[in-house]
Amino acid sequence: MKKICVVTATRAEYGLLRPLIRRILEEKYFELCLVVSGTHLAEEFGHTIWEIEKDDFPIAEKISILDIQDSEIGVCNTMGNANRLFGEMFARQRPDMLIVLGDRYELIPICSSAMIFRIPIAHISGGEITEGIMDDVFRHCVTKMSYLHFPGCEEYRKRIIQLGEDPQRVFNFGDIGVENIKKIQYLSKKELENAIGYSLEKPYAEVTFHPVTLENNTAEMQTRELVEALSQRTELNFIVTLANADMQGNVINRVFKEAAGRYQNIFCYPSLGIEKYLSLIKYAEFVIGNSSSGIIEVPCFGIPTINIGDRQKGRLRADSVIDCDARKEDILKSIEKAMSQEFRIIARNASNPYGEGNTSEKIVETIKNFLQLDKIDLKKKFYDL
Repeated sequence: MKKICVVTATRAEYGLLRPLIRRILEEKYFELCLVVSGTHLAEEFGHTIWEIEKDDFPIAEKISILDIQDSEIGVCNTMGNANRLFGEMFARQRPDMLIVLGDRYELIPICSSAMIFRIPIAHISGGEITEGIMDDVFRHCVTKMSYLHFPGCEEYRKRIIQLGEDPQRVFNFGDIGVENIKKIQYLSKKELENAIGYSLEKPYAEVTFHPVTLENNTAEMQTRELVEALSQRTELNFIVTLANADMQGNVINRVFKEAAGRYQNIFCYPSLGIEKYLSLIKYAEFVIGNSSSGIIEVPCFGIPTINIGDRQKGRLRADSVIDCDARKEDILKSIEKAMSQEFRIIARNASNPYGEGNTSEKIVETIKNFLQLDKIDLKKKFYDL
């Protein structure tokens, strides 16, 4: 058997990795080594390890790396903790492959530690562009440390090859988030009401807003502009899932919590879990904020996404996405557009460029093929175009 290490450090990442983890467990050739870290272990972010435990996945290791400081030094301390503690974990576990997803800063020390131990890395969701945040650089760094690549669409596959990766190691099987949407068991509206604790009879929108980490101290101002806009649309409720562990994320969360105490149409949750989150989107009028799920997953539901600011700038997007500035007037105009019958028809018929939903099966088969046939040579050659 080959030991496959899967690392999850945030609620969003875990929600995407779930079908892949399940397939690894079902594959007799593999032994799963699931490592849980980051915000999963932090009360202030919803202690979302509960969701993993609820799914009954065996957890090999819990590694606490998060520094409580909401600042540059806090992020650096978290990365330092990850470098040391994941190095120790790789020494204990000695996996045959590491699977990581996305572009968060924790992946830099995790992947660099894996490289030191000569553990090949399979990277999901590389080749993307998000010009407003540091994750853009982190993502490309993880690409260069990785051996196998599973981008979400053909444009991203070509970009990974442009970064010098051999096309024979880069596979476009679609985005893993689309698979969740097509295969997840949704809650009924009544079940969802019981789960979140209040009625959904009134029309509502889902809100997720994160810091734009390449901007200086704009988080509070932008969040207040968003709150002012939401508070004026009293015919709608707004259900907020709070920001993750980024610089200035706590500032955003404080503003939303204050707004929830002040306005009767704003409600906050640290984390909902993937079933409740996707079920909430299923019955929503639209999604608003700057989360990648609004770009990649929400178009599958045929509803509008209002994408605020530069956090997702550069990502391929469907016609159902409305881009706007982080100013109250622009946000209000975008809500008006999203609620119009004309745009709702556009959203309902929009084509999502991120695949068909069989991603995890193809990823597992590809990894199995490389490991079984001993096709991995960590002495990578740079592929010139």
